[in-house]
Amino acid sequence: MAQNKWANDASPVRSVETVDAMVRSVQWDRVAIYLVSIENGPSVLIKDKRPHLIGARATIERVTRDNGSIFYRFPE
Repeated sequence: MAQNKWANDASPVRSVETVDAMVRSVQWDRVAIYLVSIENGPSVLIKDKRPHLIGARATIERVTRDNGSIFYRFPE
């Protein structure tokens, strides 16, 4: 698993797309892990140190790397 994470982190970002979503829940373990429902799509988990209101609409980013891996994040 760690090797895959390192390979993904080393791959350059190809594109960043803005996506509408809603924050559904949160779990705290040093860093918050948010369950976010993408509008017209699946739910994803996003780690973030900043607080986000449960039930609030949010804009998140879908990040695609050159190696094809995709992850989601809250914009900075």
